[in-house]
Amino acid sequence: MTQLYLGYLQFDVHTGDIKANLGQVKNGLANLSPQGPGFVVLPELWAAGFDYPALAEQAARTGELLVELQKLADRYQICLAGSLPEPVKSAKGEIFHNTLYIVGPHGVMGMYRKQNMFAPLAEDRYFTPGSSPSPMQTDFGPVAGLICFDLRFPELARDQVKRGAKLLLISAQWPGVRIDHWQALLKARAIENQIYIAACNRCGTSGNTEFGGHSMIVGPDGRVLSIAAGKEEAGGLRIDPGLVSEIRARFNTAVPSPRRFFDRDKILKLPELAELVQQYKEGGCRVVFTNGCFDLLHEGHVTYLEKARQQGDCLVVGLNTDASIRSIKGPDRPVNEEMSRARVLAALGCVDHVVLFGEETPLNLITTLMPDVLVKGADWSVETIVGAREVIEGGGRVATIDLVDDVSTTGLIGKIRSDRSP
Repeated sequence: MTQLYLGYLQFDVHTGDIKANLGQVKNGLANLSPQGPGFVVLPELWAAGFDYPALAEQAARTGELLVELQKLADRYQICLAGSLPEPVKSAKGEIFHNTLYIVGPHGVMGMYRKQNMFAPLAEDRYFTPGSSPSPMQTDFGPVAGLICFDLRFPELARDQVKRGAKLLLISAQWPGVRIDHWQALLKARAIENQIYIAACNRCGTSGNTEFGGHSMIVGPDGRVLSIAAGKEEAGGLRIDPGLVSEIRARFNTAVPSPRRFFDRDKILKLPELAELVQQYKEGGCRVVFTNGCFDLLHEGHVTYLEKARQQGDCLVVGLNTDASIRSIKGPDRPVNEEMSRARVLAALGCVDHVVLFGEETPLNLITTLMPDVLVKGADWSVETIVGAREVIEGGGRVATIDLVDDVSTTGLIGKIRSDRSP
C-alpha cells in the first residue's frame, strides 16, 4: 500500500446526548469526506462523555453504536476509531472499561482498553483498567492504541510498537490548561517510536473543565503534519506508510531494547531496601509487600505474585531463610537453598525486590518498610495476617488473593517421591 488516509473529527461531546453526538460524527464525516483506505479518529467517550450517573445505560448502547459506526465506515470505506464504555460481566458483577474500538466496513477490527484511570475526573471510581495491552490487528497490520491519560506512560506505546505497530491512534478528552503537554507528548511518542500518530481530542466545556482540542497528525520523524485549533474542526491527509521503514533504516530507536541490568541486583539487604522503599514512596509509588518460602517455584506461586504486583507499582517479596523454613516445615525443607530461591524469584518480571528474613514472622520487615499494600493468600483472614493491623493503622490496606487450586510445593515433592518409588 502506497498511501493511507489519516483523519480526526474534533468536536464538543455533549454529556449524555448520544443522538446529538452521533449526529456530529455523521456531519463531520460528510464535511471531511475521507478517502479510504485509512482511519478517522473520534474523541474519547465520543457518544456520551463521562456520564457517570447513566454509565450502565450508556454502556448498554455500545453495541448499537458500533453498528452505526460500521455503516458509516462502509459508506466512506474508512475505519473509525474512538472510545466507548464497554460493559463486562465479572465475578464481582458488571464492570466497565473505557475501550477504544476500531470499526471497519465489516465490523469491529480491534479494541484497546484504557490502562490508566484519571483520578481528577473520577475515572478510577467508575471504570476498570484494562490489562495486557497489545496492538489491534487490522487489515492494514497491527495498530497501536492509547486513550487520553495513557499518553503520559511511554511504555504502553513502546510495548505495542515492539509487537509490530507502525501507527498509533489516540482518542482523548485532554484539558486545555495542559494542551502544551498534549502536543509535546504526541511528538515525543512519534519520535521515540518512529511511527505515525493520529490523535483526536475533544474541544468544548464540561462543568469547570475546558477541553483543549488541538487534534494532531504527526509523522514518524516528529513533524506535525496536521493540527487543529481549539474549536470544532475536522482534518485529514494521506500519508506514506513506507516512511516508517525508511526512517528506521537510518537508525532504529523503536524496537531495540537491550537488557543492561541483572536480576540478582533485585536482592537487597533490609537497610538498603528500606531506604529505597522510602524513595519510592516519596515519588508516589505504591509499594506492595508479600512473603513466603517459595520453595520449588510453581504456577500457583507465579499467579499469586502476578496478582500481588497488580495491587500497586512495586512488589517486594520477603523470603524465608533456610533456617526459618526448617523451623516451620521440618529438617527436609527447603529443597532449594535460600539464595537459589531468591535468584529465581528475582528473575520474575512481576517481582521488583527480594529480601530475606530469618525471624519467625515477617513483622519486622513489614514495620520497617510500611508498605502501602500488604498481600496474603485468601486462606488467611485479615485478623490473622501478621502486620495487617500495623499497615492499616499506617494508612495502608490489606489485600487477600485466591490461590490456584491443587498446586503446592508439598504436593510436588510428594509427586516426585512417588514417581521415584520402585
